[in-house]
Amino acid sequence: MIRNNVHKYSVSAMCKVLQVSRCTYYYEAKSKTNESTLSAAIRDIFLASRNNYGTRKIKVELRKEGFQISRRRIARIMKQKGLVSNYTTAQFKPHVDKCNESKVANLVNREFNNRPHLNVVVSDLTYVRVGMNWNYICVLVDLFNREIIGYSSGRHKTARLVTQAFSTVKANLTNIEIFHTDRGNEFKNQLIDDALQAFGIQRSLSMKGCPYDNAVAEATFKIIKTEFVHGQTFENLANLKLQLADYVNWFNKHRIHSSLGYLTPCQFKSNSLKKVV
Repeated sequence: MIRNNVHKYSVSAMCKVLQVSRCTYYYEAKSKTNESTLSAAIRDIFLASRNNYGTRKIKVELRKEGFQISRRRIARIMKQKGLVSNYTTAQFKPHVDKCNESKVANLVNREFNNRPHLNVVVSDLTYVRVGMNWNYICVLVDLFNREIIGYSSGRHKTARLVTQAFSTVKANLTNIEIFHTDRGNEFKNQLIDDALQAFGIQRSLSMKGCPYDNAVAEATFKIIKTEFVHGQTFENLANLKLQLADYVNWFNKHRIHSSLGYLTPCQFKSNSLKKVV
């Protein structure tokens, strides 16, 4: 009422008539403004995350903008605005593959953290709906900063998809020390063995039937399935390739990771290289 009549009467006079202190009026007006500004900020952060961030990451991003609020309040505003994260609804069914019985050892041994740059690169493949058919994507992840350094997509789940992912790596492949994967049959191939031997890269395989031995690749694909694949049907392979390239760019340069202290992979690498220098 007071706000609607400020052009006619002074705030002091209206507060006196209504028996409301000026402090109370200004506090409530400020609170409403803050709530509106906060809601807009939360919405912008959520949309910029491609509908993926939950309260924890939104709180981190809000702190960068000067907001100090609880996750409970963020959750309340998200509910009011109908902002539902992709992680709330995503579900997937597993595809069962034949196992690679090779006797190659597990050189990584679940030691995923504090690895130097390009010391260990992990990989996996997953399925994507393209039109009425399944296509596949492959990614290569550097354990150092969880960056997707190579990726590919194609109609068949084969070793060629893996070598195509290596062809997109911008770094010198001779700097990669270990290539670690699960025992999927697509990784058991002379083409891959020859490529690894040519660049002096050691081979490492998880134990049979143990996804925890390739946990980072598994976790990365859970992220990709939830944020990129879930609910999508790509028109054709060209459309998939285009959108995958866009997602990988966003993943590396804009998506914050809790395991990296809420930095992006590129920020983490940049900060680490500065310390070395």
